[in-house]
Amino acid sequence: MQPGNSTFAALDKMVSAVALACGWALLALCALTGYDIVARRLLGHSVQGVDEIGGYILAITASVGFAAALLNRMHTRIDLGLMIMPAPLRAVMNALASIALAGFAIFMTQKAWATLMETLEFGARASTPLQTPLWIPQSLWIFGIGLFALISTAMAVHTVWLLLRGQIGVLNTQYGPPSIDEETEASLKVTAPHSSADATIKEAVK
Repeated sequence: MQPGNSTFAALDKMVSAVALACGWALLALCALTGYDIVARRLLGHSVQGVDEIGGYILAITASVGFAAALLNRMHTRIDLGLMIMPAPLRAVMNALASIALAGFAIFMTQKAWATLMETLEFGARASTPLQTPLWIPQSLWIFGIGLFALISTAMAVHTVWLLLRGQIGVLNTQYGPPSIDEETEASLKVTAPHSSADATIKEAVK
């Protein structure tokens, strides 16, 4: 997330909330899949549509994940030669990367929206036992893609604003590929709570 920026802070909270909902949906899918396996083995029946529901959830989770990864600078960047460039040129390249990503996200959103409009026009349903109206999962899927497009566009505008103001260092810090030290620090933040919990348990055992 971009530090000190209220717009990105609000977007980060929204994405975090949606990502949390996707996490709960995945847990529910795991529980449903587990029950389906047990039911087939022991009860002689299966839950209809588990595979279909799983596909919808994974597609929606992936689309939301685009935005979450972008806010946390987790998208893959090919930085061969980038780090040896002069800082001003590196800033231009980072800004161009943000603009290109925003253009791609907008293109994705346009195509996804066209798909949804076609689904609504023909009243398409899934050719499965559930006969799911496809506009329902597609709407949630497009919401994730649209969120990705919104955030990437906001970031592209921000990079241009920083470039025009000559804030080269800020632009490279916020929008350049994370350094090894930054990636290590992020990993330590994730593992720190678990390490603290393990230490607490060990102390309690002693």
